[in-house]
Amino acid sequence: MIDQVRPAQLDDWLAAHPGSPLVLDVREPWERQVSSVQPQGFELVAIPMNEIPGRLAELPQDRPMAVLCHHGARSLRVAMFLQQQGYTDVANIAGGIDAWAQERDPGVPRY
Repeated sequence: MIDQVRPAQLDDWLAAHPGSPLVLDVREPWERQVSSVQPQGFELVAIPMNEIPGRLAELPQDRPMAVLCHHGARSLRVAMFLQQQGYTDVANIAGGIDAWAQERDPGVPRY
């Protein structure tokens, strides 16, 4: 089962998962140009969803990872895929960057 973490709860999730956590943004480049997050207490890695299988080697298996997309559907699919590939500490950021803008950082543009 994949943990579901709301953006408002991300700080608690990060604190409970020490070890250089990262947020994996799986949105398309044009989406990241419209709206993006600033790393605070985590490393931000951006790999579009369709490139994940070919770029798995770029994602360390020994670090906690929370996956982000627009509303949370693509990120859940990627989190489930990563779990199937042996990643053990993976969460989905429920509501995606849209919820991020509402719950965590109102300066992030919604689209």
